[in-house]
Amino acid sequence: MKLLATLLGAVALATYAQANANVNITYGHGKETQQRGGSGNLTTDQGLPIIDDENTLSSGSRGPALLEDFILREKIFHFDHERIPERIVHARGSGAHGYFEATEDISHLSKASVFKKGKKTPIFARMSTVAGRAGSVDTPRDVRGFAIKFYTDEGIWDLVGNNIPVFFIQDAIKFPDLIHAVKQEADRGYPAAASAHDTFYDFASLMPESTHMLLWLQSDRAIPRSLRMMDGFGVHTYQLVNSSDNAHFVKFHWRTKQGVQSTIWDETTKLQGADNDFHRRDLFESIENGMYPEWELGVQVFDREFAEKQFYDVLDATKLIPEEDVPVKIIGRFVLNRNPDNYFAETEQVAFCPSHVVPGIDFSNDPLLQGRLFSYLDTQRSRFGSPNFHQLPINAPKSPVKNFQRDGMMQGVVNKGRASYQPNSLDQAKEPTGPRGCPFGFGSSKAVTGPREIGPKMRIRDERFKDHYSQARLFWKSQTSNEQYHIVEGFTFELSKVTLPFVRERMVSNLRNVDEDLARRVAQGVGMKLPAKSKAMAPIHDMKPSKYLSIQKNWKKTLKGRNVGILIANGTDGSVVDKLVSQIKKNNATATLVGPTLGGIKLKDGSTRNADAQLAGSPSALFDAVAIVLSSEGTKSMMKQSAAVQFVMDAFSHLKAIGASKAAKPLLNKAGVEQDKGVTDLDDSFIEAAKQRFWDREMKVRPPP
Repeated sequence: MKLLATLLGAVALATYAQANANVNITYGHGKETQQRGGSGNLTTDQGLPIIDDENTLSSGSRGPALLEDFILREKIFHFDHERIPERIVHARGSGAHGYFEATEDISHLSKASVFKKGKKTPIFARMSTVAGRAGSVDTPRDVRGFAIKFYTDEGIWDLVGNNIPVFFIQDAIKFPDLIHAVKQEADRGYPAAASAHDTFYDFASLMPESTHMLLWLQSDRAIPRSLRMMDGFGVHTYQLVNSSDNAHFVKFHWRTKQGVQSTIWDETTKLQGADNDFHRRDLFESIENGMYPEWELGVQVFDREFAEKQFYDVLDATKLIPEEDVPVKIIGRFVLNRNPDNYFAETEQVAFCPSHVVPGIDFSNDPLLQGRLFSYLDTQRSRFGSPNFHQLPINAPKSPVKNFQRDGMMQGVVNKGRASYQPNSLDQAKEPTGPRGCPFGFGSSKAVTGPREIGPKMRIRDERFKDHYSQARLFWKSQTSNEQYHIVEGFTFELSKVTLPFVRERMVSNLRNVDEDLARRVAQGVGMKLPAKSKAMAPIHDMKPSKYLSIQKNWKKTLKGRNVGILIANGTDGSVVDKLVSQIKKNNATATLVGPTLGGIKLKDGSTRNADAQLAGSPSALFDAVAIVLSSEGTKSMMKQSAAVQFVMDAFSHLKAIGASKAAKPLLNKAGVEQDKGVTDLDDSFIEAAKQRFWDREMKVRPPP
């Protein structure tokens, strides 16, 4: 009895009430902190209510742990198996729930019910980097994945695209080589989440089909300010099929309603140090605060006749179709309005496959797309270890699932009856026969959108796939001078990290086919002689510049969804701060008070104000514009703080609006701020200035070498 009493005492809870900031803390027998209250009883995975899972069952208070402790074994066992293999690419991602609403009738183009005007369809969106692992930073120079899962009444439709309309390669068989080249180098395991290294540029310079994509990668498109502020593209050519089985080619476009906005490269590098989760936090907090991001869905629709007239092949994923040739027609919109309840269960376990389509949407012969149709399904089975990943809640369709697929690891469906095959005649025995084919279901379109491809087996690409430079030149010529400068800076930085001289030379040789000035400036930036031009495999066409390819030519002047940092210190005029905050909120933006400390900032009227962010950990790179609201006393104090000087200096260098009180001018002078249209007083002019960047300032702060 004495031993039994000892064992019972070892597992019994001893509760003590301790006043600590008006919180009652509960302790266990060993004075370890225990859970206060909770929702229901603590149980094992088998539903067994348990008293304690914070202490291992042992023989006495200092004796050995007992093998019979199934609670310990279960808890550790589950912990040891919490992780699944991460995605080979697009491992780092952020997601949210929302809905798609069709706004135009396109029944003449597609019979897909998701496009029925006025219809709302639940969706889940995931946006991601490509090269980095799951724990990498949010803001490297990289293409972003842009994938949408539509839970339609006809099944799942996955539109799996990127924030750039073209890709590095034409044929899926080269995808393993591309990813092996861009990932960490095989012998040394670095660099992570970066294309600026030997193996990537060795591969890319030997694959001139990558040139067009490389220009996009070095442009501002690859360093977005926010996941909310980037467009999305389906990349491939698909087909829309109507109820008469007539088909048209289509390219899908997502247009952000927030306006496309990117960062400056120096700003991006500072963001990586200030907040590894900058994009994920931005998306989550925007939705949490009711600022729901929205995109429009547009389509470029064209026929066989148009496709055959082009000097490039519409099935080539390294090419786009200029909007001047085929305008984008807006047919719907989607809104993200709910954050995931659990990151792993939803954002990590969501499984996108381009092969998931619905009646009215079909594939083309794009060789990159055809390979993706296999690869994505295969990689999901590898990640989940089972063909039943579609049963996970985030992947499960809203429409009924009825087929003869059976069993497999982690099968969650209890299929009844003997009918696990077809055809069968079990109805004659008065037994269920299972489902049968639906005459209105998906069937590969019989329509012909292009010439029938019949010929001998061969490993060869079409002649029109050989032009690798015309559209790269189109993209370059379509940029503003600032945007071209950023592309030059991008190539200069990346090639400066390449240690093999012959790779740098080969890359610049290819760039000469795009534009001589581009190649010359990049060569000058890395300090090398201009090499001979590489041989182009097809004539290079001078295409008319397209305004749609430039961010700055389509800049949306708005403060909505942006974040303004307001620097305060002791002596700050609280009334000025309050007025600024009010104006910012009226523009549907966020105001963040930044102070030398989080609490106890003594204002001009003697009251105290808490800051939202601490200066040393909140550089101005985190904000879209900054206001410096300081008194003479505060300015003197801040001029001694390197973080404050850098805060202002970076805002000016990153071409942002700076509003400042008169007393703060000495701090601006110390930070090297020169007067221009983006440097204002704290009045209405600051709010207007905060809606944009000041590109004219760039040559002052970052002149070419």
